[in-house]
Amino acid sequence: MCGIAGLISLDGRALPGPQTLDAMCRTIVHRGPDDQGTFHTDWAAIGMRRLSIIDVAGGHQPVTSAGGRIQLVFNGEIYNFRELRQTLEARGYVFQSHSDSECIAHAYAEYGTDCFAMLRGMFAIAIVDQDRRRLVLARDRIGKKPLYLGELSPGVLGFGSELKTLLAVPGWQPRISMDAVQDFFSLGYIPAPDTIFEGIGKLPPGHWMSIEPGQDGGAPNIVQTRYSHVDFLPKWTDDEDTLQERLFAELDDAVRVRLVSDVPFGAFLSGGLDSSVVCALMTRHLSQPLKTFSIGFDEAGFDELPDARRVAQHLGTEHHEMVVRPDAANLLETLVHHFDEPFGDSSAIPTFLVSQLAARHVKMVLSGDGGDELFAGYSRYRRYATLQRIRRATLGMAPGLAKLGGALLPGARGRRLSGIGQRLGLPWPDDYLALVALANPADLRLLFGERAHADPFGSVRQRFVRSDIDSHAEQILSGDMGTYLVDDILVKVDRTTMANSLEARAPLLDQNLIAFAARLPFDLKLRGEQGKYLFRKVAARLLPAEVLTKRKQGFAIPLATWFRNDLRPMLLDTISSRAFKERGIFDQAGIQRLVDEHQQGLQDRGELLWMVMVLETWMRTLPDQTSPSPMH
Repeated sequence: MCGIAGLISLDGRALPGPQTLDAMCRTIVHRGPDDQGTFHTDWAAIGMRRLSIIDVAGGHQPVTSAGGRIQLVFNGEIYNFRELRQTLEARGYVFQSHSDSECIAHAYAEYGTDCFAMLRGMFAIAIVDQDRRRLVLARDRIGKKPLYLGELSPGVLGFGSELKTLLAVPGWQPRISMDAVQDFFSLGYIPAPDTIFEGIGKLPPGHWMSIEPGQDGGAPNIVQTRYSHVDFLPKWTDDEDTLQERLFAELDDAVRVRLVSDVPFGAFLSGGLDSSVVCALMTRHLSQPLKTFSIGFDEAGFDELPDARRVAQHLGTEHHEMVVRPDAANLLETLVHHFDEPFGDSSAIPTFLVSQLAARHVKMVLSGDGGDELFAGYSRYRRYATLQRIRRATLGMAPGLAKLGGALLPGARGRRLSGIGQRLGLPWPDDYLALVALANPADLRLLFGERAHADPFGSVRQRFVRSDIDSHAEQILSGDMGTYLVDDILVKVDRTTMANSLEARAPLLDQNLIAFAARLPFDLKLRGEQGKYLFRKVAARLLPAEVLTKRKQGFAIPLATWFRNDLRPMLLDTISSRAFKERGIFDQAGIQRLVDEHQQGLQDRGELLWMVMVLETWMRTLPDQTSPSPMH
């Protein structure tokens, strides 16, 4: 696991000197504290920081192929590199190390950009192809590893694993996008391909990009190609028992291949279904007790430590745990530094702390991320199915009835009923997106006044519309995988683990498992009120019954209580500060109303207030080179 960075001249002009690439790499030392390597030509420069997991002694990057004509840096892990190596050796390639990175370099020399579809794993890759005078960038299928890029000055494009690599380039004057700010409040994250900065994007998952500089001031040749696609059709036609056996085999294989490591490793264990299944499958392949790590809260409704302990005892793991308290919010500046752009998912706090706990004992962990998207585990899938049943049963009359009932009922019940009525009146896919959005149009008007978005879902709507999927239910799964999973869940895990120099692997997001799960009939994912139907059948073979029947809690933190008690002074100090008011981002009367509604218990505004705190902290800690007039 590493971090990468680099520069390319788009039109033949000179690049900044080697000290700039060195500065870019030094901003991500946390991603790779073990080693640094760089390569320069007159038109391209690539560098990396390395966290040594495979071939600790011999895995230095950049790696070369084709007599030095190919230079490669990469961030991630390739799980089928040994099989790929055998194929390449049979074709005459001679290896100088036992690393997966050298496999990629030789595979590119042999197959060109077709090699990326051969890689099973997580990666962000940069290749200098000196023969063709081109830079090739690539990102893994699901987007586990990040890759940012953009033109930083006329004729110079920069890229890196984190935005801070680009901020290290002298002369760049980033400008903040108001559209991205409002997307952040609508969704809790900034969806790809956008970032908080205008002109800077994210290479989409499952894509590669080729950049060939223009000559003598000419335009560059830039090609972006998608090499991977998740097919939901045709559906498997095997009987349920056969599909259960096939699912067990896919899950077991996805875990097994991720146990290759030359350093100590363990697993995150929340006590929920996904992480418990991963831990149970890990123990099948280990001869020593598995090290597991858990986080809990003083607030009983948020605390899963007893559940995690039961699973740990059942599996005989070496278990480590800690309790998160409100003073953890003091981590806000640390989190803002590592995320680089506003990130609203407050579960970043416990994820950071469990990563910190694990990093004291191991260098790599497996996690249970991805199970909810693959197997329809979130409660919102059941809620949307209920919404559809109401729509069908009332022959279109439900929106008006719900709104009327909402107006007549007091308090939270009335607001919920009104919200249902509003969603029932929306077209697809806005009726689903309104269900999961963190801020509705009325909230955005409170926050931003006249500048509020008229269309809060414009940046993600098309991700939920696929003509090759024949049901809204599975278009939702596909859309969530391409938005919430990649831009929230995977960003959260990548930044918090890498902040602690810890590698995280997600077997439930194995490409083979995804391809299998997508083609399962939907009623084997969500059946009635039971999500993860077939996945639970497999879990029942590995875990005690109480794990299967426990209520899903997620990894949320008790923001509502914290903002009414321990975090209240910090919140009030923030919104009353001169700097906060002079930025001119928010409508001050609207912000005060949000605070008052929350403090008086009229509505739970914890998530929106947390995002206000995140954005203000991010604005306050921006580097000096940021434009003094940031909103644009």
